[in-house]
Amino acid sequence: MKLFSSLKQRLAQTIHQPVGQAVSTGYQQVAAGTAEAKGRELRDSWQNASIPEKQRAIVDPQLKAYRDGVAVPVFDALVESLMVNVNDLSGSRVLEIGCSSGYYSEVFEIKGLGLHYEGCDYSSAFIDLARRLYPGIHFDVQDATELKYGDASFDIAVSGGCILHIPEYSRAIAEAARVSRRWVVFHRTPVLHMTGPATYTKQAYGVDTIEIHFNEQALVRLFRKHGMHVVDINTHSIGWDAAQSDAMAMKTYLCEKITTHD
Repeated sequence: MKLFSSLKQRLAQTIHQPVGQAVSTGYQQVAAGTAEAKGRELRDSWQNASIPEKQRAIVDPQLKAYRDGVAVPVFDALVESLMVNVNDLSGSRVLEIGCSSGYYSEVFEIKGLGLHYEGCDYSSAFIDLARRLYPGIHFDVQDATELKYGDASFDIAVSGGCILHIPEYSRAIAEAARVSRRWVVFHRTPVLHMTGPATYTKQAYGVDTIEIHFNEQALVRLFRKHGMHVVDINTHSIGWDAAQSDAMAMKTYLCEKITTHD
């Protein structure tokens, strides 16, 4: 018990606020019976026009550091999963769903992956900023649960840390799988290991939003239900969800479509 208590304290010190102390505060658990309604109520929060510039002010120094050769674990989680597992990366068409201001196009460029990148986001304000910053890249305003792209339109679909904010996350997972020819990545995903899923309200960039912490086993089974199996998992931060008394990790899952290659 003493060893467990010590471990819990160290985890809590590592990352008490799950997505990032600088931007996410005021976590309050939502009762299971009201989680769906609360999710619908706050579903459009990320369309708030004040968020993109605030997020970009945090991202720009990270991009500069990455370009200077400094490791950024959350960037490396996605880059390394692709580089290690996907043999034909160069020239592959990649769609990032929930692309924010499109900064992962720059992450991929820094590492020389040679991808043909496109992005979409639920927020027109984010897409306006992405188009200004990266005028040579195609961006769309899209709902992750109802994408307008055709089946297998992209070699790789990256769900860019957005299913945690989507109450209808099963539909978003299914859509990411549908538009991909082979590979699907669920990036920056908060998972619990003994409990969950659990829904929280929080403030992100000063705006009321929701955040879902998934049960890892249930999430992996959901990937399977939608025709994918997990090929690689990268854990890029770990902490303690005090409300659940459970270890909470931020992970990136690389999945392969079963129907195409199994």
